[in-house]
Amino acid sequence: MGETHRQPGSIQFFQSLITKYLQQKRCLTVALEIASSQQFIIDKIMQSGGNVEDIQIAPMIDHPAYRAMIADLAKISRNGACVKLIAIDGNIESGVGRDEWMAKEILQHVGLNPLIALLGNLHALKKIDWNKSISKVSPFVAEILVSQSHQIRTYPQIWIDKACNINYRLITSDEAEIIEIINKELISLLNASEIKTVNNIVDGIILWECE
Repeated sequence: MGETHRQPGSIQFFQSLITKYLQQKRCLTVALEIASSQQFIIDKIMQSGGNVEDIQIAPMIDHPAYRAMIADLAKISRNGACVKLIAIDGNIESGVGRDEWMAKEILQHVGLNPLIALLGNLHALKKIDWNKSISKVSPFVAEILVSQSHQIRTYPQIWIDKACNINYRLITSDEAEIIEIINKELISLLNASEIKTVNNIVDGIILWECE
């Protein structure tokens, strides 16, 4: 699942998906864009409680709703829900690209239980037509996983107006309007060619909009 960072609605929507899934008494692994070095703190909070303020989260991602979600997931885990929370982001000191690191961390936790990740929208693009002028391309997480023949589904969350946090709708990959939205809101941020189809790029988007 993609997100526009620091949007409370994004977190609340993501958490609602987790909650509905866990109500089926099934197990789930939840991956977050937090440095892997913070895993021991998250484990402590999940197992015995603790202060979510102790977790180091990048400022561009961090906000109250994000930490509240972690606290809520920890609470329901201690109450018996089968949910595991993993921190998958890399450190600059590792010498490994962030997306490469996150892809590797995700694969280490792929098993019998489904895995859902919340990452920045660009990390959720499965295929990008990079401009040939780029000598070295650094693919995003989804692109790396797909290149290794892993089956994944991605759904960026896009805000036409960042003030709209109430109304959202799913636009599937076979709906015509999705092409213009992806080009304008995501591809335009990259040194890449505009898309003409979203096949193999995303499975859909969650569009947040005002009434």
